[in-house]
Amino acid sequence: MKEVYIQRLLRVPSRSFFLFGPRGVGKTTWLRKVLSKAPFFDLLEPSLYLELSANPDRLEAMIGDLPNGSWVVIDEIQKIPHLLDEVHRLIELRGWKFALSGSSARKLRRKGTNLLGGRALTVNLDTFSYKELGSIFDLEFSLQWGLLPYVQLDRENAADILSSYVNTYIKEEINEEGIVRRLPPFLRFLNIAGQLNGQQINGQNISREAAVPRSSVDVYFSILEDTLLGYFLPAYRPRAKVREQLRSKFYWFDPGVARAAAGLVYDPIDRLWKGVALESLIYHELRVYNLTSRKNRAIYFYRTSSGSEIDFIIETRKARPGLKPVIICLEVKLAEKWDRRWERAMRSLNESGRVEVEKMFGVYMGKRTYFFEGITVLPVQQFLEKLHQGAIF
Repeated sequence: MKEVYIQRLLRVPSRSFFLFGPRGVGKTTWLRKVLSKAPFFDLLEPSLYLELSANPDRLEAMIGDLPNGSWVVIDEIQKIPHLLDEVHRLIELRGWKFALSGSSARKLRRKGTNLLGGRALTVNLDTFSYKELGSIFDLEFSLQWGLLPYVQLDRENAADILSSYVNTYIKEEINEEGIVRRLPPFLRFLNIAGQLNGQQINGQNISREAAVPRSSVDVYFSILEDTLLGYFLPAYRPRAKVREQLRSKFYWFDPGVARAAAGLVYDPIDRLWKGVALESLIYHELRVYNLTSRKNRAIYFYRTSSGSEIDFIIETRKARPGLKPVIICLEVKLAEKWDRRWERAMRSLNESGRVEVEKMFGVYMGKRTYFFEGITVLPVQQFLEKLHQGAIF
């Protein structure tokens, strides 16, 4: 596939902002496109890095005499955390607006930086979404290889790109930045974490399998979270009469990257893995829509002590005195035929009387739409279309 620019859903804020996101999701490309006339400072450029590291005050002279309200872009800001003091000064003194990108805020916080004390917004850019890819979205390909821009725009080399991606991440984000003291234990953890995509996390079991201290497991997962490589999906705890399991699930930000981290990128994808990949893709789309639409709804999963599970719960209204929480239920299945037994957990929660279930959806790989007594069952792409139209929540 020839290289093209994919229009992103993210819009430029009206004030200074930090743009965070995993490596390779297109932060630099997006900034160059939407702020094409702004001075652009890439801190991966060795000479610029050395000069601004030693003399942050030269940034003003490099920018020049721009009018109040002009944009300035600094890419890879985490390379020089103390440069933010100068950025802060220039926001106040010159009235310039800054777009500051990086793979995470972790290093900035480790250096004691306060992220401009609230003078800049924080926005995230993720991998491509269904809405952005439009007519070139390929569900089967995306389940197997993920949604990274490099992968989607060079599909013939997907396996090699993903393998290289994980190696580059380890080298640049972990080893060179000195985030962990010793790399081999983290590599063992990374392999296991890749295999646990979409599963509830038991830190003690991971500690034993990876041969690392239990405390290190928590630190390693926090690294994946801080570098936006994964997200914990918490368990929903409605005021129901059954006991809920409380351990969170962990989803990698991209199913292709999860395969690469697990060391499975060159192996055939099996049905179990593909099913988790579908859940990961749906969760990704829920997050992207939630952020770009500014709905900012809390998202959970639900699992009882008996093992009944609902893949995703979107809370559209929190519980208040005298009012039940309002939720939307979503069950995802890698199947071409819908089995009505899969509705039981949603119906049970709906009948519990402790929550108000606004809508219930089933999502599957078939082609037909069904309406079963309060539950709407949709093919994957039809669900994604309705999601980005605002018809789900």
